[in-house]
Order: sequence, then C-alpha cells, then structure tokens
Amino acid sequence: MLFSELPADLFNEVLGKLPALIAGAIVSAGSFLLGRWWGRLKAGREWKKKEFFGRVIVSLNIFADGFLKIRTVMEDSLDTVFLNQIAINKVTDAAKRCTADAPILPIAKADRWFLLNFVLNEVAERFAQGQVKQDAGLPVTKIKYALFLTCEIVGEERIRKIRAMLIQEQHLREFPYPDGLPQLENSWHADRIKTLRQAAALYAKEPDNFLTLEVCV
Repeated sequence: MLFSELPADLFNEVLGKLPALIAGAIVSAGSFLLGRWWGRLKAGREWKKKEFFGRVIVSLNIFADGFLKIRTVMEDSLDTVFLNQIAINKVTDAAKRCTADAPILPIAKADRWFLLNFVLNEVAERFAQGQVKQDAGLPVTKIKYALFLTCEIVGEERIRKIRAMLIQEQHLREFPYPDGLPQLENSWHADRIKTLRQAAALYAKEPDNFLTLEVCV
C-alpha cells in the first residue's frame, strides 16, 4: 500500500512521526558507528601497551618436583566474573595502582571479601564435582587453597592482566623458598616467586586480603 492510499488521518499520523523515526535511525546508526570506533581505539591502546584490564585470569601456583609450575584454571572477561560495574571499577582502579614492587591489588578493607568472593564462586564452580563426590561418601583428596588478586608488571614484552592466584594455604604460612629459587619452567617465573613471597608476608599481617577454598578431587 502506498502512502497516498492510506486514510487521511493515518497518513497524517505517519507523516507526523516520520521526523522522530528518522532522527531515531540516525542516532542508532551514529551510536553503532561510535561504539565500533571506540572499541577499535580501545583495542589498539590495549594492544600497544599490552594491558588487558578487561580480563581476569586465574592461575594455580604449584610447588612440585623442585619446580614452580604455573597452570591456568580459567580466563574470562571481568564483567562475567564480577557481575557489577562498581565491583569492576574497584578492581580495575586497584590494578592500575599496582607497581613492579607492589603487585598485589591494594583493595580497601571493606571491599576485600566481596571482590574476592566473586572470583571464589567462579573457581569453586569448576571443582563442584569433587564436592559432590565427598557428599556422596566417595574417596576424595582435599586441598586447601588461598586466593588473592594481583596485577604483575614484569616487563614491556609481557602481557599485563588482572590475575587471581591460587596457592596452597600452607605455602603462605611457611613459604618454601624465602630466599632462593625453585627450578623454573620459564625464566620470567622468577617474578612470580617475588609475588608469592609478598603474598606470604601479607598473609601473615592482613589475611583478609585472601579467601580460602577447599578443593576436593
């Protein structure tokens, strides 16, 4: 049906709404193009600086066979893990205040449990099967881990991300390498030993920077 074939009152109504419809389409198109431009600009800046504060990676720090072994448990976007923009802002702001000598996120005391709990829930979900086995009376091995947040700065050639680290709680109570180094799978893992030493010292003074998680396997 052509506009000219519409009833007069309907034609006038459509004609009256036309400027608003055109304006809405222009705004929507502009927002889409601006969003794509901003996304590319942000991605370019992140790539150039090798800083990806929109991601969080959870790593397991293992001392075994004389080695430090670092293994990834999960990696996801910050908004998938923290679920709240205020929480995301707090984590991101804290990450940007980290330095090479202070890699553990400086989180306000009142916020520590809440922010860490977001990550703990994500990690715990990945080990739920072991908890069910324990509840069913099946044999399991139980390991108690401590969880904390860092943003290490380890050189321009390395990617900088927000990291949640898991380490056996007993290693924070009695750190196995207070002075020397274990064998390293990669040379840059020496920086991780420095971070873990700082974590052990902080655990003794301010344990609320950590949450503990019992894993059953």
